[in-house]
Amino acid sequence: MKDKDITRCITILLVIALSAATTVDAQEQRMMEFQNVFSSYQSQYQGLMRSGQHRDAVAPLTTLVNLLDTTTIHLVTPIPEAAIKEQKGLLLYDLACCYALMGQKKQALLALEHSVENGYKDYNNMVNDNDLRSLRRDKKYRSLLAQVQSRQPIYVLKRSAPYARDAEKPNDGMPVFVYQPKESMNLRMVREYFKLDSVAGPGNELSRIINILHFAHDHIRHDGGNRAFVEMDAIDIYNYCQATGKGVNCRQLALSLSEMYLSMGIPARYVTCMPADPDDYECHVINTVWSSELNKWLYIDPTMDAWVTDENGTMLSIAEVRERLINDRPLLLCETANWNHETVQTKENYLDHYMSKNLYYFVCKRVNRFNAESMYRDNDPRDDIQLVPVGFVSADQHCEAIHDPDVFWAKPEP
Repeated sequence: MKDKDITRCITILLVIALSAATTVDAQEQRMMEFQNVFSSYQSQYQGLMRSGQHRDAVAPLTTLVNLLDTTTIHLVTPIPEAAIKEQKGLLLYDLACCYALMGQKKQALLALEHSVENGYKDYNNMVNDNDLRSLRRDKKYRSLLAQVQSRQPIYVLKRSAPYARDAEKPNDGMPVFVYQPKESMNLRMVREYFKLDSVAGPGNELSRIINILHFAHDHIRHDGGNRAFVEMDAIDIYNYCQATGKGVNCRQLALSLSEMYLSMGIPARYVTCMPADPDDYECHVINTVWSSELNKWLYIDPTMDAWVTDENGTMLSIAEVRERLINDRPLLLCETANWNHETVQTKENYLDHYMSKNLYYFVCKRVNRFNAESMYRDNDPRDDIQLVPVGFVSADQHCEAIHDPDVFWAKPEP
């Protein structure tokens, strides 16, 4: 069992609860009570496991599992039921580790089976975890391992249906993406406010695109658990970060970068990259940026200060990254890839695991503009366009879904 599996148990619950925190006192009180009880037992079993007292760790672990079995917290707070199920799977995995280390093979396999039933999916941890080495020859363990392997993001992505031209919709009935011209007053304000001509520098188009990416990454901190309650434009989001010292979620970061590119006359969108699993509440939002030099869209991620190239160093699009993951073709992650200048990103963790999960289907705004999602304006969900594999139906039925990548990734019209 890895340390990350011990410390992760409550993380997702807390992040979601705090990021969606409500002003309703009763809900806040209920969340705090739940968190306090959970954290108390969590601290107990973490300390016991780290000190090798696996038998004693069983009791607080079992209490936590029972707590998640009986809680109704998801009915009265913003915590999704899927998050509770995921945490239960992680706790049951740790319980299996304790039983295995105690030599109680039957109980270990039963706990591991229940963990897998609750969605446990860390194949690399399970296959390499020495806590479970006594189970590795068992047929039941190998069957459970195969189930977990089938849940790996790259396996799910490879099993996705292909895209296809939508025969039911003529070309003139397909959505056309619109990009606000740089001459608009608000985009001129963005360009001047951030001194983007100086930021971009005098180099070629690709160097200017990368320099603006670096600027956004360096000046707007990322915090996946925090949504800034400000106007959804680059200036307000930047000022929120500077005034509070806090970060913003990936959507607000990518939205800000999109406006910066648009203000420079570079067509850009922020793209919500979605997983196949409807119970997976963790997506990722990045940018697609048009390069007239390469005559294609580019994959740009401001959260990780990242872009992706092929084996020859040519920058790739989101569609190309997805295709290469599916077909095991070479992908190179840029050397600058990092999270908040604190954690270096690797191709294996970032692309093979995290992004392969989140490249199943995509959602973009039809109209790409300044303050595209104003908090003080009705945002029509029909403005969202989904690109989905044939036969796949997303949980969001309010926006238009298409299957034709040539339409979704069409060259921006002048």
